Amino acid sequence: MAEQYMVGVIGGVIASLLGSVFLYCNSLIRFRGQRKLNRAASMEFPKKNSVNKTGSEGVGTADIIIVGAGVAGAALAYSLGKDGRRVRAIERDLNAPNSMAGESLIPGGYLKLIELGLEDCVDEIGAQRLLGYTLYKDGKEAHVSFPLEKSQSHVAGRTFHNGRFVQSLRKKVASLHNVSLEQGTVTSLIEENGIVKGVQYKSESGQVLTAYASLTIICDGCFSNLRRSLCSPKVDIPSYFVGFILTNCNLPIKNYGAIIVAHPSPIVFSPISSTEIRCMVNVPSEQVPSVSNGEMACYLKTQVAPKVLPELYDSFISAIEKKGNIRISPNKIMAAAPHLTPGALLIGDALNMRHAITGGGMTVALSDVVILRDLIRPLHDLSDAFTVSKYLESFYTLRKPMSSTINILANVLQKIFSASSNPAMENLQHTFLGYMRLGGMFSYGASAMLCGLCPRPLSLAFHFLFIAMYGVGRLLLPFPSPKRLWDGAKLLWVASSILLPYIYSEGIRQMFFPLTVPAYYRTPPKKSPKKSFMH
Repeated sequence: MAEQYMVGVIGGVIASLLGSVFLYCNSLIRFRGQRKLNRAASMEFPKKNSVNKTGSEGVGTADIIIVGAGVAGAALAYSLGKDGRRVRAIERDLNAPNSMAGESLIPGGYLKLIELGLEDCVDEIGAQRLLGYTLYKDGKEAHVSFPLEKSQSHVAGRTFHNGRFVQSLRKKVASLHNVSLEQGTVTSLIEENGIVKGVQYKSESGQVLTAYASLTIICDGCFSNLRRSLCSPKVDIPSYFVGFILTNCNLPIKNYGAIIVAHPSPIVFSPISSTEIRCMVNVPSEQVPSVSNGEMACYLKTQVAPKVLPELYDSFISAIEKKGNIRISPNKIMAAAPHLTPGALLIGDALNMRHAITGGGMTVALSDVVILRDLIRPLHDLSDAFTVSKYLESFYTLRKPMSSTINILANVLQKIFSASSNPAMENLQHTFLGYMRLGGMFSYGASAMLCGLCPRPLSLAFHFLFIAMYGVGRLLLPFPSPKRLWDGAKLLWVASSILLPYIYSEGIRQMFFPLTVPAYYRTPPKKSPKKSFMH
């Protein structure tokens, strides 16, 4: 441990010299970005809004149409409705979702709920406080506590049944008289001269209807059927989560989840009620056994169960044997690649997805909602689609601090935690766990980014540099040799081959140099003169 700490200190001194430059630039970027949002959010919102009523209106007039009323859609409908907008939210199924996705809200996401005035939505659904995770590998463990010392006592992560949370959000939406929440399946966008004017959808009774609005916001989730006309989706499915619920057991540390880094699959445990623990087994896409013929149950019993913590083993086996308890969900990765489309906007999982291993998806979605609400708030007139679209283009850059930080961490960690025959990958696993075990200044920043409290891409790069130096240092101790130097070079190569493609897909310029993006400086239009639209 003393050697590990020495490596950490030496690496810290060197990395700090480079990091000081990063952090200065990062502080400047965050200050300017927050100043822009604060300026927009503080501007007076008009009580009456001018609406472009082009075409026949099948079901009445709204300022904004929201497609989807999941976490992102419901939160956005409520926040825009509270600002006085006339909102029509159309959701495919208003029954409570029966999903094992979206069951973890990290502290950064809870703070976004507070900003939206929706924190009470987790109060009466049996949500459990989440204060961090314990990582287990080869008999060793590392405690990763969320850095909440400077936060109020109620600030923490939350875990819960997704369906209960979504219904709680929808109940808040339904309480607003100027927001219409209805069940229907949106089949297409209505376009005229390159401008999205509204949507066509089938009502619950099967009737084909049209709805028109000046702005249509698509947030219909990871299975969106509308995103192709608004972005260039490149969806990757590296693995599937095999999930089921454990009962009659407790995790080793109260209010802490558990992640077991083991061959052949990492395993995640999180409490979702006072009596239930969700287990998620990450299985590579090319190795997913069939549930229907019993192969999955056999795989879990023989390959995964031996790696489970002793206090959870009996409940793990019982959960596998319970009929209909095993479910499978794809872990989708998709970088945001939007097309600037007048009259329409993408947010949430319809725009951008990351691996679910860190539970950061809802935090990104709620951050999107806060940013978009603040950008829309000062707009007195939404009817000029070209002008509004040009202004809202800044949304895709302003969301980058939170989205890119959480996306890259999730995608990189799933790669590191996944089993591999490559010794360098094994070294990366030990490096990350060893780094987190150092505690103090070494793991504080990393855990702050993991829980959404430090959404800073430059800090992310700084910490990855720090971890890499620590990993090489522990390989070279007690003294360098040709083999150890070679192992260190391989570790750096493997780490770079994992990290750099994800940074590239997120957009180097938007992540690290947002001040060079023209859209970053756009201010709310005071009037809506007709101008030509440039892509």
